[in-house]
Amino acid sequence: MSIASIIRERRSIKKGYKPDPVPEELVLELLNDAVYAPNHGLREPWRFLFVSSEKKADFIERMMPAFAADQQEKRRGLFSEPSAFLIVIMNEDPRQKQWEEDFCATSALIQNFQLLAWEKDLGVVWKTNPHNLDPKARQILGVQPGEKIVGFLHLGFFDRAEAPQAAPRTPAEQKFSRFE
Repeated sequence: MSIASIIRERRSIKKGYKPDPVPEELVLELLNDAVYAPNHGLREPWRFLFVSSEKKADFIERMMPAFAADQQEKRRGLFSEPSAFLIVIMNEDPRQKQWEEDFCATSALIQNFQLLAWEKDLGVVWKTNPHNLDPKARQILGVQPGEKIVGFLHLGFFDRAEAPQAAPRTPAEQKFSRFE
């Protein structure tokens, strides 16, 4: 399969995960390729917190106090969908240029991970929900001052035949201009 095909075919898999556990070894294999994302000065500003399928129930219960009481059942349901989670955390450099370079590099790493996972029929959706910024959630997850949660990656195997259809994309020509 060509890179262009994988880019065009990849979808965010938000539900319909199979009950199969996501092996830590597979996540590490994908990450070891994903870390080849371009990153200025090879700062490698990222770290990863993996919530295995076996630890998911404990994770959900520990996360519940981060949500208002009237939101906990909804959040419990949403967290119960995927088989596992990969939380991507980056160092926040106080210098704006470096912060932006690091955020872009971490985002490129996440995209690499999603493409690599697609090839293995591992569904991924990249979530940037408000709890990523919540001090209670950050404490539960061990996120330190000077670190940013770039995303919760929801993981689970899926049936490719049931993957969502592609949404139309605007042709690049419609957003393209030339410097004159």
